[in-house]
Amino acid sequence: MSGPNRILVQALKEWQEFQRDRFSLALAFLLPLFSLLLFGYGIRLESKNIAMVVQDNDQTSFSREYINRLYATNILVRADAKQAKSPRDAIDRGLAKVAIIVPAGFTEHVFRKEQSSLEVLIDGTDIANTQIVLNSIKAANIYFVAAVKAAKTAAPTGNIRVVSPQLRVWFNPGRLEPLFIVPGAIGIILWMYPALLSAVAASREKEQETIIRVYASTISPLEFLLGKALVYFAVGMVLSLLVIALGWILFAVKITSDPTPLLVSLPLYVFAAVLFGLMLGTLSSSQTVAVQATSTAGFFPCLLLSGFVYPIYNIPFPLSLFTFLVPARFFIELCRDVFVRGSGWAAVWSVPLILIVFCLVYLCGSWFSLRNMQLKD
Repeated sequence: MSGPNRILVQALKEWQEFQRDRFSLALAFLLPLFSLLLFGYGIRLESKNIAMVVQDNDQTSFSREYINRLYATNILVRADAKQAKSPRDAIDRGLAKVAIIVPAGFTEHVFRKEQSSLEVLIDGTDIANTQIVLNSIKAANIYFVAAVKAAKTAAPTGNIRVVSPQLRVWFNPGRLEPLFIVPGAIGIILWMYPALLSAVAASREKEQETIIRVYASTISPLEFLLGKALVYFAVGMVLSLLVIALGWILFAVKITSDPTPLLVSLPLYVFAAVLFGLMLGTLSSSQTVAVQATSTAGFFPCLLLSGFVYPIYNIPFPLSLFTFLVPARFFIELCRDVFVRGSGWAAVWSVPLILIVFCLVYLCGSWFSLRNMQLKD
C-alpha cells in the first residue's frame, strides 16, 4: 500500500472513531459556538455606567453644570445611594464607585481665579475604572477652565468661543465592541478547539494502548500524524465557517476588504492548531494530561499574550518576547484587519509565512515525539 493510501486509511479510521465519540463532537461544534456567544456578549472592555454620588454644597448653576458635564460623558451615572449617610459612606458600602464633594463658594473662587478644592473620592479596587474616572474629571476641568477664560475675554456681545475639536474615529466610528471582540474570539476559538480535539485523539491511542497496533504496522510516524491531522483539519475548517457565519449573523462582523489574506491564512492557522494538539497529545500519557497540557500551553498564552484583550505593547519586557511564540497573536491581527480595518495584504503579508513556520515546527515536534516511541526491531 502506498503512502497516500495509508494516510487515507488512517484518516478514515480516525473519522469513524471521531463520530462515535460524543465528547469530541461536543468539543468540535457545541462548545466553540457557545464560546463565541460568551465572548461576543459577555466581554465588555469599555467602562460605562460607573456609579457616582455627588454632594453639591455650592448649589449654583455653574456647579450644577460642572456635574452635568461629568454625567454627559456617558461613563458616569447617578448612584442609588439614598441609604448612605455621606458620600464617603456610599464608597465604603459599595453603593458608588466615585464620590464628588463640591465645596461652598466653588463658583465664586473659580471666577476670581482663586484655587478651589474639589474633593473626589474614587474606589481604587478597580484600577481600570479609576483611570477612566480621573481622565473624565480632568477633561471636565479643562473644558471649564477654557470656558471661564473665554468668558473673561469675550466680546461685549457675550459670545463664548471654546475650542471645539472635530473628532473622527476610523474603522469603527460607532465604537462597537463586537468589532474588537469577535475577530479576536475567532482566533482564540480556532486555536483552542482544533488543538484540543487532536490532542485528545493522539493521547487516546496511548491511553487505550491501541498505539501498539500502529507500532506493529507498516505505517510511518509521518503518515500516522498526517492521517489524524487530515480529519481534524477538515473538522476545524467546518468549525471556522460556522464561527465566521455566526459572527456575521449575530454581531454584524463581516469582511470589509480583500478576503484573500483570510482565505490563505485560515487553513494554515487551523492546520497549525491541529499539529500543536498532536504534538502535545503524543507527549501525554492520558487524555486528562493532554487536556491539561493543551489548556496550559495553548489556551492561557493564547488568551493573555495574543493581544485579544490586553494590548501587546502593554506587556512588559521580557515577557513580551513570548508573544512571538503565540500563533494567535498574528492571526488575530489578520482577522482584525480583514473584518475591521481593511488594509489588505500590505498590512498582513507576513502572517501566512509565519504560520507556515509554526506548522513545520509543530509537525517536526510531533514526528520526533512519535518516532522515539516506535518499537525497536
